[in-house]
Formats: sequence, structure tokens, C-alpha cells
Amino acid sequence: MQIQILPSLLAADFGALRAEALRAENSGADLLHLDIMDAHFVPNLSMGPDVVKMCKQAISIPLSVHLMMTRPDQYFINFIEAGADTLQIHIEADCDVPKTLERIREHGAIPGITLNPETPAQMIWPVLGIVDEVLCMTVHPGYGGQSFMREVLPKIREIRDYANANGAEELGIMVDGGIDEATAVECAQAGANLFVAGTSLYRQPDMVPAIRRMRQMASEAFVS
Repeated sequence: MQIQILPSLLAADFGALRAEALRAENSGADLLHLDIMDAHFVPNLSMGPDVVKMCKQAISIPLSVHLMMTRPDQYFINFIEAGADTLQIHIEADCDVPKTLERIREHGAIPGITLNPETPAQMIWPVLGIVDEVLCMTVHPGYGGQSFMREVLPKIREIRDYANANGAEELGIMVDGGIDEATAVECAQAGANLFVAGTSLYRQPDMVPAIRRMRQMASEAFVS
């Protein structure tokens, strides 16, 4: 299972987003992660399609776009047209989630399903056959810099075990929220292989060794 590290642009210097996107790519990131908040599903506003478009023009690594939105069905096309390569929506969204995931793939992006910390793993079983990845939030979505919630670890393992038992051994399991070297190891032991890290990476004066260490430590700890 491939281990991938995704710096989160939400933790970057918003006065220099293009340079910060380039810094992630030049530091060895596998993908760049962008959090899109609608001030309704979560109590905050962040970026729109124009930021995705800017990143697509500035860097060559794929863009992982997380729609923290009540109605992602109304907006996902805008983000795909802007350059999103993978697009995650929430199982808790107020729309036809399976249909929206299918439409995301039809429009050329890789669909992923996201679940909040309190949402049981069983909620996503009906859509696992539609998605390539699951994003487990390890903080409450809406703000960066929160502390990692260890109570999510058993859910990560439950999803990995369910995927393995149902012919989805290649399912990507992503974690986002409070991810640093130590928590990445814990998540890898639970079965995660995709690691979104914001503050812990962007606060580094040199992101290169930080990404390298996180990838190595997670690879050594990963349990399928």
C-alpha cells in the first residue's frame, strides 16, 4: 500500500498561496490538499475554485480537494473544472451522496467519501463500491490547528478491516486533523495510508525532511 503525504494549504501563508503551493511540491509532497468550507456545513469560509485553479497552474502534483459543504452536488463541477484531481464529499452532506460521487467520477475526478469524528463507519458501507478513498476526520472539520482525536483510531481500523474483507484491499484511507509524525504513526498502525498534514508541515522552515520523515515513519508503521 502506497504511503502518501499531503500538505494542507489551509495552514499556509494566505498572503503567498502560490509560493506555498510550490513549496509543498518542491518539498516532495505527493499531493496538495485544499479544504473548501462553505460557512454552513462548517462554521468557517476558506477557499473557492479560483484557488484550486491557481494551484493547478502553479504546480504539477495532483490536487486533493475536500468539500466541507452542505450541498456539494451544486458545486463539485466548478472545482473539477478548476483542476481538482480527487474530490471528497461528506457522507453527512444534505444531498444524494451516491449519485454525487458517481457524477464526480463521470466528470473525470476521483471520488472520495469523508466522515466526521462522531459518524459511525457503517454509514459509508453503502458507498464504498463507488469511491477510491475514505477520508476520516481526526478533528472536527472547520478550523486548522486542532488536536488529534485518538478516539477515531478504532474506526480507521474498522474501515480497513471491512475493506479487506470485501474485496477493496486497495482502498485509500486518508486522515486529516492534528497529523504530525507521532499521530501519523498511530494512524498508519490503524490502517491509514494517506496523511493530510497542515500546521506540522507548513510551520517547518524546511519542509523536505519533515515530509521525508513522516513518509518513512508511516511506511514502517503501516498495518494493512
